[in-house]
Amino acid sequence: MTRPDTPALPATRTHAEVAVGDVLPDLPVPVTRTLIVATALASRDYQDVHHDPELARESGSKDIFMNILTSNGLVERYVTGWAGPAAVVKALRVRLGVPNHPGDTMVLTGTVTGKSDEDRSIDIAVKGTNGLGAHVTGTVTLHLPGEAR
Repeated sequence: MTRPDTPALPATRTHAEVAVGDVLPDLPVPVTRTLIVATALASRDYQDVHHDPELARESGSKDIFMNILTSNGLVERYVTGWAGPAAVVKALRVRLGVPNHPGDTMVLTGTVTGKSDEDRSIDIAVKGTNGLGAHVTGTVTLHLPGEAR
């Protein structure tokens, strides 16, 4: 039984509601020092370049930078936030480009590039850019329900 003050989960997009060419809304992600350090630690990535500015500079970076696991998580959050809670990520294929440094904003964008009726999957081309250029590019494959949930 749900409490009356508990908000309902958002609806999940159905496979029939999605078309190749659909554009996802932009999602700006402020890249803070706390986000970089906390997510590196949460993913057990203790590399100094993700939490120690001086050691990051000694390694040739201008500052600490986001790790790939955080970038993957943000991309997954972006597409599932658009698709809805019943969407299932089947594949996540990304490539990193320029680093995400504190004080910048990464803007995630996406477009549906493929659709399979056979397994009710869709492909979404995703890109995350910041002030230096493309931080992450790739494709996410989602399985969507056939009926509204």
